[in-house]
Amino acid sequence: MNQEQVKNIIEAALLVAGEPLSLDRLSDLFVPDLDKAPDRASIRSVLASLETDYRRRGVQLVEVASGYRLQTRADLAPWLNRLWEERPQRYSRALLETLAIIAYRQPVTRGEIEDIRGVSVSQSIMKTITEREWVRVVGHRDVPGRPAVYATTRQFLDYFGLKHLGELPNLAELRDIGDLNLDLFADAQDEPASGARSDETEVRRTGGETEGEAAELPAAVASQ
Repeated sequence: MNQEQVKNIIEAALLVAGEPLSLDRLSDLFVPDLDKAPDRASIRSVLASLETDYRRRGVQLVEVASGYRLQTRADLAPWLNRLWEERPQRYSRALLETLAIIAYRQPVTRGEIEDIRGVSVSQSIMKTITEREWVRVVGHRDVPGRPAVYATTRQFLDYFGLKHLGELPNLAELRDIGDLNLDLFADAQDEPASGARSDETEVRRTGGETEGEAAELPAAVASQ
């Protein structure tokens, strides 16, 4: 099997998958004995070649937390949105602030989110962001009542087109997103966006590490 055949197979797989494909999943497309399977270095080379091919096209190849995917270019959104009668779902300022606090201050409890925002967090907000699999319970704080501790997920990173938390925008860049109140993050302005804040209170994990550490929204649309 030559390089061009490998490239065509990988491109077709990315087009029809409907979700990001990791290097492992792309490797699994090839049967070693039958296809003379390419190694991971060859697959990376093919992906780099595809990324170059798409630079001047209406779609682009991007790497996110879960792997690689084809998606439309962000600057084409005004035209592509006309394909759908329904407007993109808009989220309340309260939901966006809650999600931002979790992303930038994780791991964090619901009570800590409420302390930061100064108001209670509705159950509907927590339900929405957990049902969308943007956040999940990663453990329980080792204090009376053992409150659940929340952190972002790999799906959160995928949805917002990020490979890891280090690619989160600087807080100053969030001004245009739902009129977020940046005063909520005043003590986090100098903290790196790449990880959870330190906390002396122990968190009891419910199993596994925080997936986010291994995320009108988003700007680009994944190819189906």
